[in-house]
This record gives sequence, C-alpha cells and structure tokens, in this order.
Amino acid sequence: MILAAELLISLLLVTGGAFILVGSWGLAKLPSLMTRLHGPTKATTLGVGSCLIASMIYFPVFGSTWSAHELLVTLFLFLTAPVSANMIAKAHLHRQGRGIDPNPSDAIPDGLPPAPDASDWATFSGAGKTPDQPGHR
Repeated sequence: MILAAELLISLLLVTGGAFILVGSWGLAKLPSLMTRLHGPTKATTLGVGSCLIASMIYFPVFGSTWSAHELLVTLFLFLTAPVSANMIAKAHLHRQGRGIDPNPSDAIPDGLPPAPDASDWATFSGAGKTPDQPGHR
C-alpha cells in the first residue's frame, strides 16, 4: 500500500513539474499575448493541480490528518484560471479592435476580422454609443 502511494505521489509530482516547466517556458518564450495565455492557464494549472493532488495523497497516507486546504486551492485554481484568461483575452481584443494596443504583435495588421454573424464582437457591443443613438440602453 505504501509503495503504491509513493509511486502515485512521485508520478503526480514529476508530471506536475513537467507541466509547470512547459507552461513557464510558454509564458516566457511565446511571441504574443494571446499565445502566452496558454502557458499559465492550461499547462501550469495542470502542473500545480497535480502537485496539490500529490500533497492531498501524501499527508493522510504517511500519518498526518487529511486537510481540505489542498482540495480547495485546486478547485479555486481550476475555476479562476480560465475566467481570468478569458478576461485578459477580451481586454486584449478590445484594445486591438480600438487601435490602442501599444504592442500589437498578434500578426493582425488590419485589426480584427469581421464577426461571423454580421454583428459586433462581444467586447465591442454597445461601445461608443451615446444616449441619442439607437440601441443605447
């Protein structure tokens, strides 16, 4: 039983370390903001989650009491990383669409492509409308 737990914990830690390394490398080396978002939100989240799950297994198996802290941190991380990445991506698209991005390195020289359903992109709906224009709430 203890050997199986040690092997599982070791596997989770090595896997987590590999994900963290790849995610950190992506954050440091990828060229634009939209590509750099994938490093911390996907790979690093899985890496930290693996390490926290290893910690959740380690302490009860080796004589300490179980604590919900690691589980809560893991759940919080898996819930907040995609939301924060979505907000950062929307802010970046908004800045690029308005032409106020000081470093537009996403290879979109003419701005954003048109929205697929002939409406406006979600970050631009209602932007720039005044009370006397139609569609203002």
